[in-house]
Amino acid sequence: MITVTPDTFRLAQVFTISRGSRTEAKVLTVRVECGGLVGRGECVPYARYDETLDSVTAQIATLPDNVTRADLQSLLPAGAARNAVDCALWDLEAKAAGKRVWDLLDLPKPKPEITAYTLSLDTPDNMRAAAAKNAHRPLLKIKLGTPDDMARLEAVRSGAPSTKIIVDANEGWTAEVYSDLAPHLIRLGVALVEQPLPAGSDDMLAEIARPLPVCADESCHDSHSLPGLRGKYDFVNIKLDKTGGLTEALRLKDAALAEGHGLMVGCMVGSSLAMAPAVILAQGAGYTDLDGPLLLAEDRDDPLVFDAAGVHPPTASLWG
Repeated sequence: MITVTPDTFRLAQVFTISRGSRTEAKVLTVRVECGGLVGRGECVPYARYDETLDSVTAQIATLPDNVTRADLQSLLPAGAARNAVDCALWDLEAKAAGKRVWDLLDLPKPKPEITAYTLSLDTPDNMRAAAAKNAHRPLLKIKLGTPDDMARLEAVRSGAPSTKIIVDANEGWTAEVYSDLAPHLIRLGVALVEQPLPAGSDDMLAEIARPLPVCADESCHDSHSLPGLRGKYDFVNIKLDKTGGLTEALRLKDAALAEGHGLMVGCMVGSSLAMAPAVILAQGAGYTDLDGPLLLAEDRDDPLVFDAAGVHPPTASLWG
């Protein structure tokens, strides 16, 4: 039996990107029950991909109660609905086998992974203060994508002069703006820029030198996206809510590595339940961005542990 419930988690503070602001994370929790065992998964429907809580719930309602992970890949498209069910089925399978998901995959036990901590879009002064408050973190991710980005970036660098910085424009720049900004990003020691141009309008990236590595986010959903990225992107950002679950995410990871792409493993703003499968995926990635729970004022029971070593793998009582 498959059940879907909406859950809301308050954010610790307003979170802003170039598309808007939010004060809470609205997620869907999927439970798959079989033989007295319950597997859980979480997804975050994303308006950028024309997803809502209702539309994703309706997609899941079309599935038979006895759906398998293999069947699921063709029954639902890549996206939030398939992600939550796929991860719930992995959790259920692990419980039924009395093993952890990484054992089922014949992988070593995951180790902690250093994760980026995201500073949301704000005034330069506020972003400088936020950077200074978090300057002890080894990796900061800066949300940009507006006409006033240089002042914000300069402010963040002054607040955290020694921290590695990556930036995410969320499709907010034009080719001209990015060309103007790129030398300054390099000057300020930015290590990676994520999705500088809108998906579908990013051909210019194949025509310019890229001394600053460029990562595909909105341009990369699943393994079928890879042919369109060749020559344009150096990294791909794998998110479970885009791939439609851990099953396809692992396939995309292998395919991206085979094509020479670097890897980032990212997330939507969700709870520890959403991040838990991604910790397995993030093993060995060049960048991990699984800070969703750090942005929340409240989380699931038995949440993921974040410390100086990074984000730790989940306990069996949380997932997997």
